[in-house]
Amino acid sequence: MSKILIIEDEAAIRRVLVKILSEENDTYQVDEAEDGAVGLEKIKNTDYDLVLCDIKMPKLDGVEVLEAVKKIKPEIPMVMISGHGDMETAINTMRLGAFDYISKPPDLNRLLNTVRNALDRKKLVVENKILKKKVSKNYEMIGESEAINHIKMMIDKVAPTEARVLITGPNGTGKELVAHQLHEKSERASFPLIEVNCAAIPSELIESELFGHVKGAFTSAVKDRAGKFEAADKGTIFLDEIGDMSLSAQAKVLRALQESMITRVGADKDIKVDVRVVAATNKDLKQEIAEGRFREDLYHRLAVILIKVPALNERRTDIPMLVTHFAEKIASEQGNAVKKFSDQAISLLQEYDWTGNIRELRNVVERLIILGGSEISETDVQLFASK
Repeated sequence: MSKILIIEDEAAIRRVLVKILSEENDTYQVDEAEDGAVGLEKIKNTDYDLVLCDIKMPKLDGVEVLEAVKKIKPEIPMVMISGHGDMETAINTMRLGAFDYISKPPDLNRLLNTVRNALDRKKLVVENKILKKKVSKNYEMIGESEAINHIKMMIDKVAPTEARVLITGPNGTGKELVAHQLHEKSERASFPLIEVNCAAIPSELIESELFGHVKGAFTSAVKDRAGKFEAADKGTIFLDEIGDMSLSAQAKVLRALQESMITRVGADKDIKVDVRVVAATNKDLKQEIAEGRFREDLYHRLAVILIKVPALNERRTDIPMLVTHFAEKIASEQGNAVKKFSDQAISLLQEYDWTGNIRELRNVVERLIILGGSEISETDVQLFASK
């Protein structure tokens, strides 16, 4: 059922629009308002899928209604209704965020096509929001320890800025979660987050991977190819395990940060990019600098904000929440009922030496769920946790 609101001060036109839409599709639930003030009040109290709004009205005109709706419920598509003298204003409303405009008297085919397109747009917006929530939930940071609360506070402060961030911490602690949260809570969230694992790419290919190449730049370069920096334009690039990057690639990353320019391998033409860089490493970069394996100038460019993710052994109070979270997630993935962990089982898990951090805990929880009883007991943990 699609809820449509018609805001129109001319009763005759309002009746015609209600009749046309109601007869066009019995899934359209059409509501009406006689002026902008009444219409805006209805929008505040009801979730409409589409609003058709006249431009010239008493109390509040259509432009004022449009501006107010874009502030309180920006996802609702607004189609403006314009008289012949309102055409310039109608076109201006498109710049203000209106989906489209229709002229009086409305052409039937144009009206119905516009309504269908606007409702499809609303559906896509809603589906996209649901998908983003699901994706965001996959990268949720679980825990209420002092260390985790500090990281959450840092993310909330830093994400809306353009500051570059260097995330440090041992393997398996969830550094990628911090990167995703920084992107999701930034102004760049509607653009891509491109992840690059610098340790997984051979040193001779890292420059091509990051900056792209032109045909013939090397033996296997059979066509032009864009790199990760271009793919991340207007979004965020996450350089994971940056401590493993070659010195020559580091020099090019430094230039990209300094000049917002990259050059494809084998090309002589610069490409402008607008990218926020978030990097992560499990290495001590200051030690790497001292030993000549990492550029000090790049370090200072990257480490505008430093976020240290603690080892799991440093945040044992979060283990009960993490176990519950993983148990629910695994049950959902496998289509099974959630298995409960006894208090004694949780206590034993809190005492375990988690050298593999969060990643290891997740694997142990899955192993216990598969091999343990209907409720995970202290005995289950003793039998299966260390295998």
